[in-house]
Parts: sequence; structure tokens; C-alpha cells
Amino acid sequence: MMHVRSAFAQLRGRMAPMRDWRLGTRFAVSFALVAMVVIALVGSLAYNTAAFLIRTDAQTEFDTTVQNLSRNLRGPSLDPLAGGGALAVLHSRSFTFQIVTPDGGVQVQVRNKEQVRFLPVTDADHRIAAEEEPGAVHTREDSAHGEDYRIASVSLGGGSGAVQIGQRLSPTEQMLDRLATQVLGVGVAVLIGAGVAGWLIGRRVTGRLVRLTEAAEYVSSTGRLDYPVPGGDSAEGRAAGDEVGRLGNAFSAMLARLASSKEEQRRLVQNASHELRTPLTSLRTNVSVMKRFDQLPPEGRRQLVDDLQGETRELTGLVDELVQLATESREDEQPTDLELRELAERVAARTRRRTGREVSVEADGTVVHGRPGALERALSNPVENAAKFDPGGTEPIEIVVREGRVEVRDRGPGIDEQELEHIFERFYRSTSARSMPGSGLGLSMVHDIVTAHGGNVLAANRPGGGTVVGFWLPPRTG
Repeated sequence: MMHVRSAFAQLRGRMAPMRDWRLGTRFAVSFALVAMVVIALVGSLAYNTAAFLIRTDAQTEFDTTVQNLSRNLRGPSLDPLAGGGALAVLHSRSFTFQIVTPDGGVQVQVRNKEQVRFLPVTDADHRIAAEEEPGAVHTREDSAHGEDYRIASVSLGGGSGAVQIGQRLSPTEQMLDRLATQVLGVGVAVLIGAGVAGWLIGRRVTGRLVRLTEAAEYVSSTGRLDYPVPGGDSAEGRAAGDEVGRLGNAFSAMLARLASSKEEQRRLVQNASHELRTPLTSLRTNVSVMKRFDQLPPEGRRQLVDDLQGETRELTGLVDELVQLATESREDEQPTDLELRELAERVAARTRRRTGREVSVEADGTVVHGRPGALERALSNPVENAAKFDPGGTEPIEIVVREGRVEVRDRGPGIDEQELEHIFERFYRSTSARSMPGSGLGLSMVHDIVTAHGGNVLAANRPGGGTVVGFWLPPRTG
């Protein structure tokens, strides 16, 4: 048991360096090892089967020849050395024969001045040559002239000698050696091909994994998100539909989302710092004036306090909108089907309560799919803007819903035509609104919410004065 554990420990020790190899190399080596085992098993089985069949066929041929000769010698008299005799057929690359005379001599038929090679003669062969009965057989294996032979001595009968038949084993073994060489050559070629194929497949499969690993390491070490990743919109990413291709596409999309989020965060911080600077500067100025508060007349004191309250309210509103904007993507609110009529009624009721303005709702039964809280905030903002920018208005603020199109109509001062296309930009404030409290974030939040729900925003001036601000959302069908 201890020896088995030791053997396994040694095997694990030898395989441990493979853990340090690249994934593609390990893939290719594993592929080649499996191919080598299969080739060894199949090649060994094929060679052993072929060798058995070839040797059996040679043995059968030898035995059949000897049996035929023995049977013929028991028949009518035969001159073995006659040119047309039956023994003439034994002269071949594998077979040879000779006559052993009763006195121990050897006779060999020579043709075309070929080199004469005698088969070895033993005492047992001499006894067969002296046999009275024809067709007696003695078989053995022997060597002569550096070759192995299978030899059979067949008596001629009457003590007149014997015929020795020799089958050379070298051609058979040479044939088997060539077969072994061919099997080995084919096995080596297949093994090399398997290794190359494994390397190519491993390189193709793991090459993208290596690049993904490099991208992850680059992002982790530098914090930058501009590393080119295999996948995404590249031709390779579109062509690869396997798991690695999908992983590359997902990784590329993730980096794009992170880069967009990082850019959005950077822009938000820059814009917020710019917008916060104005109320903070005003507060700092008013605070410095507070040092001379006792020296100010009563009217100046009231104006200073009103300015401080206004600035703090504006600063609080700005901070609230920044927080809402920054945390919008982190909300866990689940999308659901909701009717825009109910949404409009809630927003209208809240605006009436806060501002005292009349707000009318005209809506069909459009149903959309989205996050209720976010969509309510998207509708509340233009309604509150309509009340804020037309504080003394006498006409009602209208909310109209038709087939997914939501419009908030007012009779306020309107917006310059050149500024209409910019009002949904972050921190943008029209010329007529710059003297009023606000941060320029509200409509940009509307734009972000509506876009996230697959819709688009709209803004226009009303004939006769006022504006129409709203959005369109894809309605649910069925």
C-alpha cells in the first residue's frame, strides 16, 4: 500500500510542472497524449493481428506443402529432380529443397547459375533418408547462412533417400518489420498531426481567453477601461458564437458600460462642482456680510436673511437632484405594467396640493411597462416646472396622454426656439430661467429615465404662448 501511495505521489510530482504551462500548451499536450495512447493501442492491436495472420499463413503454407509432398511420395514413383516434377515449384524466394542420399550426400538443383546454399542435415534427417516407407516426415527449425529456416525431411522410401524442404523465415520477418515500420511511421505522423491540431485548436480557443485575461489584468492594474477586448463589435466577436466568444462579448459590453458609467460620473462631478460653486459663493458673501449684521438697517437685515434662505433652499434642491441623479441606476425598483392615467392623476393631485394651481388630466387607457417611481418622477418634473415658471398663471396646467405620448401643456413664458433642443441637457438653463431658482438637472433626469424605458422626450412652444414638454413610451399591446 505504501508503494502505491509513493507511486501516485511521484506521478503527481512529475505532473506538477504542467500547472505552470500556458492553457494552450496544456491543451495541446493533453490532446497529443490521448492521441498517443489511442495510436499505441490501435497500432499494437493491428500489428499483432497482422503478424499472427502472416505467420499462421506461412506455417499453413509450409505444412500444406509438406503434406502434399508426403502424399505424392506414397503414390506412384516420382523422380523428384525431373524438370517438370512436383518439386520444381519449391524453388521460390521463400522455399528451397534438396535431396539427401542414403550415403549422406546432398543433391541440389541449380538453375541460372544461382548461388548454391545447402540446408543443414542432422542425424534425424539421415534416419528419415534410410526409411523404407515413403512419406515419413521429420520437421524442425534451424539456421544456415545467417538465416532461420523451417525444415521438413520427407522420406522417398526403400532407403533411397529423402527430400528436404526449407522455408526461409526471413522474408516473413522482413515483411513484419516493414509493417511495424509503417505502423510506427503512420502512428508518429498521426501523433504529430494530433499535436499540431491540438495546438491549433488550443491556440484558437485559448488565445481569446489569454487576451481576456490580459485585458482583466490591465484593467485591474491600471484602472483604465480602454483595453481592446476580443468580441464586442469586432468581426471576431460576431463570428464566434461559442462560449468563449460570448464571454468576450459580455466582457467587452461590461467594459463599455463601466467606461460609460465612469465618464458619466466624471461629467456629473464636474458639472455639479460648477453648479454648486455659484450658491456657495453667494452664501460665503452673505455670511461675510453677517459679521456686520448689527450695522445693517432692518430692511437690509430682512433682505440678507431672505437671500440666505433662498440660497440654502436652492442648494438643498440642487443636492437632492444630484443625489437622485447619481443613485438612479442603483434603484432596485422592479418594472411592472402601469396605466399612465393613474400616474398622471397622482402627479396632478400632488401638484395641486403643493402649488394651489389647477391641473387637468385628459388620458386614455395606455399601459406601459416600467418602474413606477422613476416614471412618476419623469412626469412630475415638467408639471412642477410649468407651475414654477408661470407662478401667476390663471389657466390650468394640462396633462394629456394619448397612445403612450404624454404632454404637459402650460401658458408660461415659453422657450426660445434655439434653446428647445438643449433643455434636456444636464445643467442647461434657458435664458429666461437663469434668474429663477433651479439647477438645470430636472429635465435631464426626465431624459435619462425615458430613454432607459425605450422612449424619447419632446419639447415645443404652444401656439398662443406657453410650452409643451413631455415624452413618448412604447405602449403595451395585447
